Amino acid sequence: MNIASPSDPQVRPPVRRTDIVLQPGDYAVADHRHRILTLLGSCVSITLWHAGLRVGAMSHFLVPSRAGCSALQHGAALDAHYGDEALALMLEGLIERGVAPHECEAKVFGGGDMFPGLCAPGGGVGRRNGDAAHRLLQAQGIAVVASSLFGQGHRKIIFDIASGHVWSRQTRVGMGGEPDA
Repeated sequence: MNIASPSDPQVRPPVRRTDIVLQPGDYAVADHRHRILTLLGSCVSITLWHAGLRVGAMSHFLVPSRAGCSALQHGAALDAHYGDEALALMLEGLIERGVAPHECEAKVFGGGDMFPGLCAPGGGVGRRNGDAAHRLLQAQGIAVVASSLFGQGHRKIIFDIASGHVWSRQTRVGMGGEPDA
């Protein structure tokens, strides 16, 4: 029987992961020692992951862009509440870590209908957020390899940067906006 000891170079202690919890309007760029978590309703999260470097980024944006003019066009401070600006901030953070954004894979989540009893023109903010996420990533030449968008209710998202896996669990809401039993 071959038993490895802790001093054996083949035995590695388990990596302790630090959780980063995103609130609406937040984003994070981190390495394999982290997981990023959030809870989405009509908001959308874009995850970007570089497999070779095990570096990733995730957003939690509320609307696709600013009304009127974007900070991207006028050189103002970027705000991750807006999808276009959140993506720009994520790309900047990845580049600072030596990651070429076009080498990342993207996954997109959220855009849920939180009030299914109300009719919103054009599908509501969740639909606009999800559609905008796909357009923004396409404009950057970043492939979307998976998505879980739309439907009713909120989603809990966990992004494990070590593996690139993203777990999404959706909870439907009833007509009054409350979770179904």
